[in-house]
Amino acid sequence: MATTTLTKAADRTAVGQAARIDHVSKSFAGPEGQQLVLDDITLDVAPGEFVTLLGASGCGKSTLLNLVAGLDRPSAGSIETPGGRPALMFQEHALFPWLTAGKNIELALRLRGVPKSERRTEAERLLELVRLGGAYGKRVHELSGGMRQRVAMARALAQDSQLLLMDEPFAALDAITRDVLHDELTRIWRETNVSVLFVTHNVREAVRLAERVVLLSSRPGRIAREWTVDIEQPRRIEDTAVAELSVEITEQLRGEIRRHGQH
Repeated sequence: MATTTLTKAADRTAVGQAARIDHVSKSFAGPEGQQLVLDDITLDVAPGEFVTLLGASGCGKSTLLNLVAGLDRPSAGSIETPGGRPALMFQEHALFPWLTAGKNIELALRLRGVPKSERRTEAERLLELVRLGGAYGKRVHELSGGMRQRVAMARALAQDSQLLLMDEPFAALDAITRDVLHDELTRIWRETNVSVLFVTHNVREAVRLAERVVLLSSRPGRIAREWTVDIEQPRRIEDTAVAELSVEITEQLRGEIRRHGQH
């Protein structure tokens, strides 16, 4: 019986894992019957750990993230997030255009139960954290793409979750903006000690950000291999060590794609 357990955040020091994914499979109904998208995925994310999920398009990365977020249920296996409901950040910023940057963040605070008298102060603190101090009253159309993603990050952090799920949040940004936001995300992760499960198909992005890279095979998605990234932070995407590990992972990824193409 598939189960998804979302427990309340209480004493974070008592939580053994930020996420436990135990023998999870997921199927969807298709024209030819049930199609297996994920097959027997087992993965733990430790408190404060940064893990990237890497794989070719269609391998089930986003499906797995949605399962961890509780937006869907696994067909088999179980998922637990002992520290409470995860926060989720999408590729699109998904900000409400009729609200200011600050009010978008306050909405998350209100849903979390933060008293009205405290919301503006907390929203401004979070904007400072993502280096958008002074942007509280700006409308979405006044913000650049990178600024919108910073507000989306602040809104996700406003949920005060132990686990932050990120589904290719920088994919639509230009290279320079993406590079800056890599730095910002690394800084925020280290300052807040939040656990991060980050989906990408960009190998260098995965290596630059993560402590651990998990490669999924294609159709159905299975864990093909994992790498521990022993490269000191902060990293640059052009660093020699990042480039060398990226080449190794890319070769493995190409092998998975070739295997899929042979079926």
